[in-house]
Amino acid sequence: MKASSFRYLVNQGFKGIWRNRMMTFASFCILLVSLLMVGVSCLTAISLTRVIGGIEDQSEVVVIVDDAATKEQEAELGDKLKAIPNVNTVSLYTKEEAWENMLKGMTEEEKNFFQYADDNPLPDTYKITVKDIEIMADTTTQIETFDHVESTQSPTAFADILINIRRIFSIVAFAVVLALVIVCLIIISNTTRASVFARRKEINIMKYVGATNSFIRIPFFVEGMIVGLLAALGALLLTKFAYEGVYNIFNDNFSIWSILGMQNLYSFDDLLLPVSVSYLVAGAFIGAVGTSISTGKHLKV
Repeated sequence: MKASSFRYLVNQGFKGIWRNRMMTFASFCILLVSLLMVGVSCLTAISLTRVIGGIEDQSEVVVIVDDAATKEQEAELGDKLKAIPNVNTVSLYTKEEAWENMLKGMTEEEKNFFQYADDNPLPDTYKITVKDIEIMADTTTQIETFDHVESTQSPTAFADILINIRRIFSIVAFAVVLALVIVCLIIISNTTRASVFARRKEINIMKYVGATNSFIRIPFFVEGMIVGLLAALGALLLTKFAYEGVYNIFNDNFSIWSILGMQNLYSFDDLLLPVSVSYLVAGAFIGAVGTSISTGKHLKV
């Protein structure tokens, strides 16, 4: 195909948008809403997964060191803890730090009661975060076999709850997104067919005067791609507005939500590139291919 012919067909695609503006607007709205529903659902799933992960990161195993252990033996225990594959971080919480923090929370009467204590009764402890809470119980059992470990405390019951929540949420999120994708594809397909059906006479006339199938399809392809890109841009702007609004609510109340892992939410700037590419590619592909395929039945004359 000559370059001049290709330019002509592309121009016809642009002109077709204006000539059939009512059906074009309908296709635009359907594409925008469909992309928005799927996009927001995916971002919600990503954000909630991130929040659950933040809560998991705050789950700590406390290792109480035997009072009889020397500083060298305590340091050796710390090295063993760091060497465990499932251990993420290890921090020593000394008895002196624990004593000072305990005094800060006491009233003057309680402080007077403890002022005659000869020795600090609190033990040195190691605070550990794990990489995978699903094997937290196994990790805790391994730690208890180490020398100079008096006891351990781990939120295994809470970890089991988080694991079950994550599994259920993953299944529900996948099912919801899949259902939305299927519904959106059906709606978009029907809308595209209606748009092409309204112009069936135009297609038939072009076919009767000898136009090839590709010659007829290219303007529809260009038209669908432009509508898809415009719908994608609209969905991207609406998603950005909605996401940043919700993000700012959590960010303004950081101290309240931080205990639930909300500080781990992605900002929209972090997601801008993948979200933009996904919207634009999906919009252009669905609009262009959907319109082009729908012209097929009308080319058989």
